[in-house]
Amino acid sequence: MIGRLTGTLYDKTPPRIGLDVQGVGYEIDVSMTTFYALPEIGAQVTLLTHLTVREDAHILFGFSSAQERATFRELVKVSGIGARTALAVLSGMSVEELSQAITLQDPARLMRVPGIGKKTAERLLLEMKGKLGADLGHSLSTNAAAGFNTQTDVMHALTALGYSERESLAAVKGLPEGLNISDAIRQALKGLSK
Repeated sequence: MIGRLTGTLYDKTPPRIGLDVQGVGYEIDVSMTTFYALPEIGAQVTLLTHLTVREDAHILFGFSSAQERATFRELVKVSGIGARTALAVLSGMSVEELSQAITLQDPARLMRVPGIGKKTAERLLLEMKGKLGADLGHSLSTNAAAGFNTQTDVMHALTALGYSERESLAAVKGLPEGLNISDAIRQALKGLSK
């Protein structure tokens, strides 16, 4: 298995890049998150990689962080999620956003990714539940995750009122435990109005 490559970036054509490693040119498929983090052509780059061997091709996938690669490897284990779909998920949302969507069991966030329908999103949430938490670090605490139904309801209420997902998530993270839904929404709105 090829686990890491360091070389000179010679091509950037999304979603594929070219990396010259001591005279050998590697074509590597990357997520858009990794693509946008890359320097200009001619610069030295180190990428963590995952090699997929198929009957008709050997495909190399590159990642800017160990967290992104570990998430990719978990995604491809889900039935019906291939390497291309896993790359699309990581291109459409950060690892932290994916972890939050899984913690909150929110299929709507996943369905915004091209190629992910309702059934695929629900299967992905079901099979990934508990797999990104401790290893990849989600921003919600274990105690808050236990009350995810209230948090999900508050998130939906805030987004329905016109707040972005990012603003809503920040407001939900700041809420104390044990609030009922109406008090939680009231406190979240107070936090957002500051």
